[in-house]
Amino acid sequence: MRWGELKREKCSVARTISVIGDRWTLLILRDCFLRVRRFEEFERRLGITRHVLANRLKKLVAAGVLARRPYQERPRRYEYRLTQKGLELHPVLLTIAHWGDRHMAGAKGPPVLYEHRPCGHRFDPVLTCSECAERLAPREVRVRPGPGGGGDALLARAEQHTPPG
Repeated sequence: MRWGELKREKCSVARTISVIGDRWTLLILRDCFLRVRRFEEFERRLGITRHVLANRLKKLVAAGVLARRPYQERPRRYEYRLTQKGLELHPVLLTIAHWGDRHMAGAKGPPVLYEHRPCGHRFDPVLTCSECAERLAPREVRVRPGPGGGGDALLARAEQHTPPG
């Protein structure tokens, strides 16, 4: 499967990866959640080339994840803001960060801590069932073919799928 074909796959993971699945895009999104908005600040913080940064920002705007808005008229300059679609990636990035904190942080511990503003407590992100509010464990999730699947072999086996481990 080629990189450009991912967005046409009958798989939500593949389609999502087609938008956010490279290192620079994930780091740009991380910085967006840290309230970085301007091209020069992304460039400075990430050490990314202007060409690569411009391409990734353009892709995120085209996908509706970021909105490009002017913040200065002379010369005209733009900032990049997360859209609702972009904000919905927050749990994805929190989960990636949590995995990194648990498995990649080293002896000193995690580089940043997350605090829930309303209650003031530090937290670890957890996935819960939207219906019963129970915590989701990999072995307790069953995958079934959905209406947009089209019946390929992977989806046909999905009903028998049990996550490894």
